[in-house]
Amino acid sequence: MGWTIVSGDRGRSDAGTEAASGEERVAARIAVLLERLGMSRNELAVRAGMSLVYLREVENRAGDFDPDALARLARVLQVPLEELTAGRPDAPPGRGAGVSHPVLQRLSEQECWQRLGTHGIGRIAHSAGSAPVVVPVNFLVDERSIVYRTDPEGAAGVRAGTQVAFEVDHIGEDTGAGWSVLVTGTVEHPADHGALEAVARRLGAGPWAGGRRDLWVRVRPGEVSGRVIRQMPTEEPPLRDISAP
Repeated sequence: MGWTIVSGDRGRSDAGTEAASGEERVAARIAVLLERLGMSRNELAVRAGMSLVYLREVENRAGDFDPDALARLARVLQVPLEELTAGRPDAPPGRGAGVSHPVLQRLSEQECWQRLGTHGIGRIAHSAGSAPVVVPVNFLVDERSIVYRTDPEGAAGVRAGTQVAFEVDHIGEDTGAGWSVLVTGTVEHPADHGALEAVARRLGAGPWAGGRRDLWVRVRPGEVSGRVIRQMPTEEPPLRDISAP
């Protein structure tokens, strides 16, 4: 049920370009990819078989101006055409603009459990050797605790008695608002087979990572906390009394 996060160095993300127009996004992605590859604009133009002037036209008039030219640029920049024109379809969340006039508020413990719901995807964090490890797992909420299945030899196979942190969050790409919940506590390895069979039949209990996941891990909470980012409400002007002269 657990799997290890592997992330590469993507250089500077084009996150800040998502609110721009389509043409501006293409130009910004090209600039990021050039920096990542250590390539000059002149070298890009030569390799793509176009002049610098024409390269600028392709950037500024992306759309359907010259699909073949865009395809040549994508090949030279070593990315799929769709990524060059529309961005990565599997990009991490939070690439849009943040909420305007944000307010950070605490969630009560009850509100935290409401946000966690019955099941979902979260991250288990614990110390392993010389550095902390953070691993995504699909989890269930069971009697005010977090439960998941994993490979006992895997990164999420935390030993009983270990102090861990478990985190879940959500970000609204359109609004920029979001929340996070953090559960800190102690790992247990439940052994009540009858109870575990009942939990295993619940929606969301199947290991997303596939394979044999024989170890059940329960995080018994010591502290539950959460935060939410909302937009500061603005005062609306008072309604005008239409009966007044």
